[in-house]
Amino acid sequence: NFKLLIKMARNAEKAQTLFNRWQSFKKDFHNESSNRRPLLASECTSLAEAEKFRREIVRDITKKISAIQNASLGEHRIREYNDDINKLMRQRHYWEIRIRELGGNLSTAKKFYDVEGKELPGAPGYRYYGAAKDLPGVRELFAEFEDNLISKKNNTKKSRADLYKYITPDYYGYRDEDDGILLIKEAEREKELDLQTLE
Repeated sequence: NFKLLIKMARNAEKAQTLFNRWQSFKKDFHNESSNRRPLLASECTSLAEAEKFRREIVRDITKKISAIQNASLGEHRIREYNDDINKLMRQRHYWEIRIRELGGNLSTAKKFYDVEGKELPGAPGYRYYGAAKDLPGVRELFAEFEDNLISKKNNTKKSRADLYKYITPDYYGYRDEDDGILLIKEAEREKELDLQTLE
């Protein structure tokens, strides 16, 4: 029994050598290379493969969205996850287009991961998910946007009295001549016009 135990330990040690790990990695890599997702969705010619690749992307999106909910990840990691999610969302869109081109049918209902993202009005197509909505800078942009929306709702229709309240004599041009610049420019322009009429 002791010799068998030693022999088993040696085989286990042999399996862990760097060379053996490299060989097994290389074998697995070549087996999976035929199943790897193409860089461009248009390179895929099979509907079944396109649907499989789309499912992989959706799986990756859901994993990253669940991971980005953790606010203790740190600002850099959260931004990285958010960028990855947006990149995967674009890829998912391209794969959905390709599936439709190949004759597949996708439901048009909004998925939960689309609803969860929050988009800034100045950056269409880029969404913030989970803890990314509370990042410094992003939070202020969302707060500013919400304040603008609230102020627009409150100030949608001003009464005539509100409009007249802020009109000063400057609006009507009553004090334009007080600084003297306008009088000088008017005199110069009058001279130019007089010269033009004489010619």
